[in-house]
Amino acid sequence: MCWKSNSFAPNRARAIFPTYLLPVPLETTTVGVTHTCPGVRPGSKREPAAVGNEGSIVVDRIRSDARSLADFDDSEAHLFDANLGVLADSLNREGDLPESGAQQAHGEFVRAMANRLRTLKWVAKHPDILDEPIERPIFLTGLPRSGTTFCQQLFDCDGDLRLIRTWETISPCPPPAIDPESRQQRIAAVGVHDDRFREEISEFDAIHLRDSGGAEECHNFLAQTFSAIGFHNYMNVPSYAEYVFSDLDLEAAYRVHKRQLQLLQWRGPRRRWVLKYPNHLLAVDEILLVYPDASFVMIHRDPVQTLASLCRLTDAFRVPRMLRVNHEEIGAQMFDFVARHIERLMRFAASEEGRSRTVDIDYYRLVASPADTLAEAYGGLGMAMPEAVRRAVVAWRQANPQGKRGVSPYALEEFGLDENEVAERFSPYVSHFDIPREAEGARLGAAG
Repeated sequence: MCWKSNSFAPNRARAIFPTYLLPVPLETTTVGVTHTCPGVRPGSKREPAAVGNEGSIVVDRIRSDARSLADFDDSEAHLFDANLGVLADSLNREGDLPESGAQQAHGEFVRAMANRLRTLKWVAKHPDILDEPIERPIFLTGLPRSGTTFCQQLFDCDGDLRLIRTWETISPCPPPAIDPESRQQRIAAVGVHDDRFREEISEFDAIHLRDSGGAEECHNFLAQTFSAIGFHNYMNVPSYAEYVFSDLDLEAAYRVHKRQLQLLQWRGPRRRWVLKYPNHLLAVDEILLVYPDASFVMIHRDPVQTLASLCRLTDAFRVPRMLRVNHEEIGAQMFDFVARHIERLMRFAASEEGRSRTVDIDYYRLVASPADTLAEAYGGLGMAMPEAVRRAVVAWRQANPQGKRGVSPYALEEFGLDENEVAERFSPYVSHFDIPREAEGARLGAAG
């Protein structure tokens, strides 16, 4: 039930698309995760790596390349340089990078920083961008691999709501409303970019639903400030992950997140935003500081299943970036990753803010009865779901049956984890939200 309480052909691409549509060489962006470097305390403060060889991430080069690309100075370096420094240091020490992996990460980091600087440049020219109201945003979250992407697709059936598009996360500037002619070009550029993912990760579509013109999560906006714990899911950066969990200023990161939404909304229609990212769970308090009228939709699914799926995703995304892959290492890292998310989720659920601002959704019922369950979520958010949206949800589900894009089998044992031990560790969360095991949930959802 639903109840109230809580992814190249670089030369060809450059010939077709204007330079601003390709913030950095997209051929340098790919994906892979996670270990603790001997002698380095997780989360410790370190000087950023400023020099290195071709197999290293060099912070000074990233800063220089990003500023050159954006043609703008970084007035926020004091806020976010430490984040980049810890991420680069963790990746250099722990990432087991081949030279190609370092090149890929460099390109990704440059793109992320350049997108933030480009937005700063637009704001400097048009300060009224910061006057754009972001009212009553809905943060769609839950454990990684719990069904948040599926739920996002359902919300996207409502044209009165505003969801971030994949191309907007990769090429947000110029603001869409003032340059609508470039929309299809930007979408096509992202499509070329994602085709590279599919060449390197055969299970890409089965693992993650992503379309260049479709709805996307908030990872790339948080990556602009090097504040995205999602880096830990495709890079071997455990020290960086500990820094995010313990020391990183998430409030500053979400203020940049808000500014990015303001840029996208500027001079365009003002609609209620739905913002999906499982890792929003880590920042619920900071989100409320930045978005005081925010609401949350949380998806709940058997954590044994979500952990197994997350391990499989991590494995698939890690392979193109690393020299060696260790399944047991992945299992241990992702076990801790999920446990940290559950800890934050449970703490928020026990708070008055959590109880009053959150709608909880049972994943199994959502899959079995998407229109009805979404309608109940609308009610919990103080909205009525229009009949046209109900019809659109039914049509989308009929056109996108489970397994349409393939399947990616996975099992905890492959990653050195015992199913019963995992279930016991996460039993307080399961009990609190009355979450069935995967097979039972699928059976009950189908029967209900």
